[in-house]
Amino acid sequence: MNVAQAHDEIDKRLLDGWQRDFPLVSRPFAVIGQALGLTDTEVIARLNHLVASGAVTRVGATVRPNTIAASTLAAIAVPPERIDEVAAIISAEQGVNHSYLREHNWNLWFVATAPDADSLQSTLTRIKTRSGLRVLDLPLLQAFNIDLGFNLTAPQTTKPDCGLLKTLTLSETDRRIMQVLSKGLPLVPQPFAALANDLAQTEADLIARIQTLSDAGYLTRIGVIVRHRALGWSSNAMVVWQVPVDRVGAAGEQLAVLPGITLCYQRKIAPDVWPYTLYSMIHARSRAQALEVLTRAKALPSLKGIPHEALFSTHCFKQTGAMIAHPKEVAL
Repeated sequence: MNVAQAHDEIDKRLLDGWQRDFPLVSRPFAVIGQALGLTDTEVIARLNHLVASGAVTRVGATVRPNTIAASTLAAIAVPPERIDEVAAIISAEQGVNHSYLREHNWNLWFVATAPDADSLQSTLTRIKTRSGLRVLDLPLLQAFNIDLGFNLTAPQTTKPDCGLLKTLTLSETDRRIMQVLSKGLPLVPQPFAALANDLAQTEADLIARIQTLSDAGYLTRIGVIVRHRALGWSSNAMVVWQVPVDRVGAAGEQLAVLPGITLCYQRKIAPDVWPYTLYSMIHARSRAQALEVLTRAKALPSLKGIPHEALFSTHCFKQTGAMIAHPKEVAL
């Protein structure tokens, strides 16, 4: 999709301005509308159209990995003739929220999420059993930049991760709140009132709790969650780096702020087959642009001469919100 043709200037301002810092007030779409010269009804109509067109997945939040729930990045080396079959096995799991085909022998990559570590391992075991193939389990160890956003009209910027700023005592209600925010708010004039009613809370108390979860770092971003491919970022590369463990911190901090790097984090290795410690995502409008970003990354002092591989994605099988709670726990 050509974003310049598919969306007008107001759509671009809506997407650029509200991918984060969503107004935590009773009528958030009215606040957004005031900034855009629209009514809340017009904002909601535009968002519904953007969702229907595939440009936006939801208006909601992203939850910091491995805080209230469990998650991991996993990969399978799938024979070419079985890719569709195994991709269907992976996508059938409710806890899988991202699944991509990438240019590598380890070609099917997915993010698995679950309410707890046991449920997560059950998901991986089912995939292994049903596919008959080894599953690489590569859990996150440290985040440097997980605030994924895309600027349509301004230069692409990065926001280094500050980590969990405050440890809270989390409740099952918190889990349900974060699950709903991960799946998406209802596109109605008072979305928090609708959610509060289901949770037997007041709207004011719910908004205050969401603000607390955000301030503490459990929610890494609240706003419009876009589909990057639909908006023109069609070249997606996961670059993995074999950085010695004692140098990962310095390398991650340098890489996280490099323009064009959209995600950056450390993961556990699989010593026999997968020695890569540092991961970075590049989302670009073309392969050439992505390779330009990679060239700048390789020139960073902490990454000069470091073995690495660039795994470009060729197909997206699934992209949705994370599973924070078991489905029966969030049936509101």
